Amino acid sequence: MPGSIALYHPSAGVRPKTNMFGKDVANVGLFRAVLQHGDFDRVDFLTGATISPFDLAIGLTGEAALAAKTGVAGLLDQSRPAEAGVLVRGTPDLPEMAWLRRSSGLEQAYSLVGMVHTLAPPALREATAKAAIAPIQPWDALICTSPVVQERLTAMFDEWTDYLADRYGGDVRVRPHLPLLPLGVEGARFAALADRPEARAAMREQLGAAPDDIVILWVGRLSFFEKAFPTPMFLAAEEAARASGVRVHFAQVGWFPDPTVQRAMYEEAGRAHAPSVAMHYIDGNDPEVVGAMWAAGDIFLSLVDNIQETFGITPLEAMAAGLPVVVSDWDGYRFTVRDGIDGFTIRSLGGPIGAGQGMINRHVHLGLTYQSYVGAVAQHTAIHVGDAAARIGELIASPELRARMREAGRRRIRETFDWPVVVAGLQDLLGELAAIRKAAAPQPVRHKYNPLKGEPFGAFAPFATQVLGYDTMVSLRPGVGQADLDRTVGVRLDEFAGNWRANVALCAQLMDRLAAGGEMPVRELLAPHPRAHHAALGLAVVWMCKLGLLDWR
Repeated sequence: MPGSIALYHPSAGVRPKTNMFGKDVANVGLFRAVLQHGDFDRVDFLTGATISPFDLAIGLTGEAALAAKTGVAGLLDQSRPAEAGVLVRGTPDLPEMAWLRRSSGLEQAYSLVGMVHTLAPPALREATAKAAIAPIQPWDALICTSPVVQERLTAMFDEWTDYLADRYGGDVRVRPHLPLLPLGVEGARFAALADRPEARAAMREQLGAAPDDIVILWVGRLSFFEKAFPTPMFLAAEEAARASGVRVHFAQVGWFPDPTVQRAMYEEAGRAHAPSVAMHYIDGNDPEVVGAMWAAGDIFLSLVDNIQETFGITPLEAMAAGLPVVVSDWDGYRFTVRDGIDGFTIRSLGGPIGAGQGMINRHVHLGLTYQSYVGAVAQHTAIHVGDAAARIGELIASPELRARMREAGRRRIRETFDWPVVVAGLQDLLGELAAIRKAAAPQPVRHKYNPLKGEPFGAFAPFATQVLGYDTMVSLRPGVGQADLDRTVGVRLDEFAGNWRANVALCAQLMDRLAAGGEMPVRELLAPHPRAHHAALGLAVVWMCKLGLLDWR
């Protein structure tokens, strides 16, 4: 049945206009798809931005009508997830949210769902593994976008919890549910971009590509240290061009993290390894140009070799655009692309197990950057150049094969990876988690707050001589009056952090009560005020003691 869903979207923004990262594209695509295709009566966004539901809906979808079912709340708001029964976050970082849920007394009120976009950064794996020592429950989930990610994450949690049991004793193995759910694409949009004969002709003319030339397309970051070393692609394109006798263009659509240095490196490698291939570097930050390139291309090529890549959106975009794809047999690519049907997967070879220990040690201990670390791993990961060249050659030689794979790829998108299909899978998952949560017996909670991140006045109580409590006796210092409190107004040092305590008007009321009744316990001083306000009033009492307005014992 239609219900509601809460999405954790701190920036409330759409995907970046320049230098887009795959996870940003994927998360915004998911949030947009939930609004457009989800069978939800209400979609609440928890955000730190100041934005109206209308502006958020327009920013994500461009559809004003969707604002009617869009809600906006603060990042710490617990009522919306509790009403929805779920809070979805586009990262795997769930432990802090689990502690917030527990401290709010809502442990069985809703499920937490995160997404795993990469497993490569050691720090990210460590943050993800903290789920095993956080109040994560069986009704929480970390979505794995490919079977390999699911298998690796399961193994990581098994090894980590085995270590914890070995270290501290016991046999409890705690981890979130690890379901498989792919990312999606807007199939119809990419098909519409590609099926434009005029755009195809115009862009190919701009590239200098004759009607019988073959345009091979790469789309994505031009980053040899976080995506793919281009050399195997250059070599494969060159071999295929020479074997076929056809003029080949390799259009690399994307952006360089450091274009002043890295473009020259790519051009140097291109001249060395693919002298007969026409190389083009296309601005991937220009959506009109990217759209035209989907129309201009004949074959999509992505020989990814980097452990940073765990799913891969662009092959799906290419399939939706109707391009046969040639991709490395790598992680998520082998899940999305069916070899010989939608395209070809090219075998890969990883380095010998154990040989990378120095790489990870240098990254963790000696400051080797993450980019240098994963780049070093990728440089020693091979994609079979000969196989890639042969498969590209088959596609060059056979328009019929290209057409057959074009239809197969689009059908695969419609059936498996179109956003409406993926969102339906998400809703099924949320239903499963809700059933687990509702069937669970109430659990006693011994530790309401994270012991490592305790509330500061309690965690550091022994630092002070005493701590303000309901039995603390307070009084107005001799000679102090309203004028002394008024003097703090406008003094920036005195007003610092004033949002945490009761305002000056309430402080004046407390002073008046002390002036009339003399020394009294804090319990009596705060009695006229609602209990919910006592924390802010208590801070105000300490603040007034700090400024010498009140005395205590």
